[in-house]
Amino acid sequence: MTSEHIPGAAPTTADVIVIGGGTGGYSTALRAANLGLDVVLAERDLVGGTCLHRGCIPSKAMLHAAELVDGIAEARERWGVEATLDAVDWPALTATRDDIVARNHRGVEGHLAQAGVRVLRAQASLTGPRTVAAEGRTYTARRGIVLATGSRPRLLPGLVPDGRRIVTSDDALFAPGLPESVAVLGGGAIGVEYASLHRSMGARVVLVEAAGRLLPLEDTEVSRQLGRGLRRRGVEILTGARMTGAEPYANGVRVTVRDARGGTRVHDVERLLVAVGREPVTDGLGLAEAGLATDAHGFVAPADWARLETAVPGVHVVGDLLPPPSPGLAHASFAEGLLVAEVLAGRSPRPVDYAAVPRVTYSSPQTASVGLTEQQAADAGHDVVVGTMPLTAVAKGMVHGQGGSVKVVAAAGGPVLGVHLVGPHVSEMIAESQLIVGWEAEPADVAAHVHPHPTLSEAVGEVFLSLAGRALHRTA
Repeated sequence: MTSEHIPGAAPTTADVIVIGGGTGGYSTALRAANLGLDVVLAERDLVGGTCLHRGCIPSKAMLHAAELVDGIAEARERWGVEATLDAVDWPALTATRDDIVARNHRGVEGHLAQAGVRVLRAQASLTGPRTVAAEGRTYTARRGIVLATGSRPRLLPGLVPDGRRIVTSDDALFAPGLPESVAVLGGGAIGVEYASLHRSMGARVVLVEAAGRLLPLEDTEVSRQLGRGLRRRGVEILTGARMTGAEPYANGVRVTVRDARGGTRVHDVERLLVAVGREPVTDGLGLAEAGLATDAHGFVAPADWARLETAVPGVHVVGDLLPPPSPGLAHASFAEGLLVAEVLAGRSPRPVDYAAVPRVTYSSPQTASVGLTEQQAADAGHDVVVGTMPLTAVAKGMVHGQGGSVKVVAAAGGPVLGVHLVGPHVSEMIAESQLIVGWEAEPADVAAHVHPHPTLSEAVGEVFLSLAGRALHRTA
C-alpha cells in the first residue's frame, strides 16, 4: 500500500514537482499553486536560494551601507556638512544584513505555506521523466517536473577557496571582518559590485579582467564610463590581464598578474575574491534517469523555448540551468517560473522576451541597460541612430554630482533597440526603458510623455525628444 492510500500519510503524487527553491523554483511553485495545481517543492538547503541568502539580497544590503559610507565623505567634501566616519561596526552591519535576509526568507516560506505548496527539505533527484526520489520516497508528477537547481561560483583550476583569504562571491560577504586590501578577479557585474563595495569600505582594491574592458557584454560607452568612475574612486583596474598565480600565506595572498602588455605585476593583498562567472548545478540531479543530458557548458537546454520544455515532454527548466539567451538573472528566473507554471496549468503564456530583460550592476556608479548595444544593433543589420546625454546636463544630475549618462540606440525611422544608463540610482530608472524596448516604441512615442522635473529621468526624456527631432536642451 502506498502513502496515497495510508490515512494521515503525505501523498506521493502531485500535479507539479519543482526541484530547487531559488527564485526560479519558488516562483514556479507559487504561481502553479495559485492556479489551483497541487505542488511539491524540494529544496536541499533554504528556500530563496543563492539570490536571497548569498547573492542579490545580502550584497545589495551591503552596497546600501557602502553608499551611506560614501555619502558621509560627500557630505563633508562637497556640501560642507561636518560629518565624520569614526568606524564601520562590522557586527552591527552584518546583523542588519542578516535580519533583512531572515525576514525575506520568512516571507517566502509564508507565501509557500499560504499557497499550499508542500516543501520537502531534502535533496531530490529524477528517477524517470515523471518521478522524483526525495526523503527516501518516490514522488510522481501528474503534469510535469521543473528543474530549478541554480548555479554556483565557477572556480579556477588549482585555486581552492578557504573562506578567509581566497573567497568566492557566495562566501565573500561572510568572510571575517573588513579586509584592508582585495584583489577581485573578474570584471563582470559581480566582480564590479564587490570591487565597489570594498573600496567604499576603505580597502585598497585591484580589479582584474581578462577582456579588454569591464562589463564586456555591455555597451562600450557603459564600460568606459563605469571604469572612469571606479578609477576616480581609487579602484585600480587591470583589463586585458590574467592572473597567473595566487599563493596564500599567513595573512593574505600573493597574486601575480600578467597585464595587457605582457608585463608581470605582483599584488600582496589580504583577500582574493574570485568572480569569474557561475556554472549550473546538476550534480545528483539524475538527468540521465529521465533521458536528459547537459550541453557542453553544463546547461540543460530546452527543446521548446516558448514553453521552456526539454526534449523529454513534461520536464521543464528555469533559472541558471538554462543556457543563453537566458541571462542568469534572478528577475529573468521569476519570469521563467511564471511562464512554466502557466504552461503546466494549461494556459498559453507569452514567451519570455529576453531582449527586454534589464541588466543592472549595483556598483558606484551604477549601470543599467536593456536591449541591444550599439555594436549589436549594427551587427544585426540595423541602420543605427544614437542619442546620448550626460546626467549632469539636467539639474538633478548636477545635484548628485556623480556624472553618468543616458544612451539610446534606435533603428533609423524605427523602434528603440536599446537603452544604456550609467550613474547614480539608474537601477531605479531602467523599468521605463524595458517597456520602451519590449513594446518596440519609437522615439516619437516616448517623446510625447512628460518626465517629472527635477529628476534624473529627465535625461532619458530629453534623449528621446532629441531623437524625435524635438530637442529642448543639449544632447549629443
